[in-house]
Amino acid sequence: MRIGIIGAGQMARALGRGWAAAGHEVFVGARTFERAAELAEAIGNGAKAGGILQAAVFGEATLLAVPVTALSAVLRESGAGAFTGRALIDCTNAFLPDNGTFVLTEPAVAERIAAEAPGAHVVKAFNLCAAELWDSDRRSFEGRPLAVPLCGDDAGALDLVATLVADLDLRPVRAGGLAQARYLEATSAFVVGQWFSGNDGRAMIPPLEDAFAVPDGEQPSVNAHSPSLPAR
Repeated sequence: MRIGIIGAGQMARALGRGWAAAGHEVFVGARTFERAAELAEAIGNGAKAGGILQAAVFGEATLLAVPVTALSAVLRESGAGAFTGRALIDCTNAFLPDNGTFVLTEPAVAERIAAEAPGAHVVKAFNLCAAELWDSDRRSFEGRPLAVPLCGDDAGALDLVATLVADLDLRPVRAGGLAQARYLEATSAFVVGQWFSGNDGRAMIPPLEDAFAVPDGEQPSVNAHSPSLPAR
């Protein structure tokens, strides 16, 4: 598959390396050719370099891996219609530190991207983990494969991005339409804030087999994998 990457930072490097190693054609676009060429060399496996517009129109999917503050300028530089009919992968987050945690600086980045790039099939993905994790060889934790939530409205784009997730030995999870992406963005702000506070986000949510939800007035079914509800 041909994949364009806009950006020359750690996320672009980590995901680009993984996709190039999996046999995909990768083209890196950045504000300067020097930065794009440096990243393409680091990615290896024949990755090419050029400008932002070249990356935007290169292939079936384009990864937006730039700071949120640069998104509008990048989309304008790519030109109207550059992403039409293409899967546009948004891995960005918009939050800042606040009193020891993080707060959102924008409520729905992926939805803004969709509004500023009409015709693009925006898919929110890869925003819950740091670039260092995508760049590592670890793909499971506590015996569970790492899952990547995907939010988007176009079935074909979701299928394509799910393939790219699987090619990194990760598990794609369909997490709803693009309107759900804002909850992924908020989740990232919350979890990262907890990590920086020294709290383990994985310890806050039980695994699936130990989770339960019982409507008021009904008695839960109790088995070896389902704890009883506390007294109300």
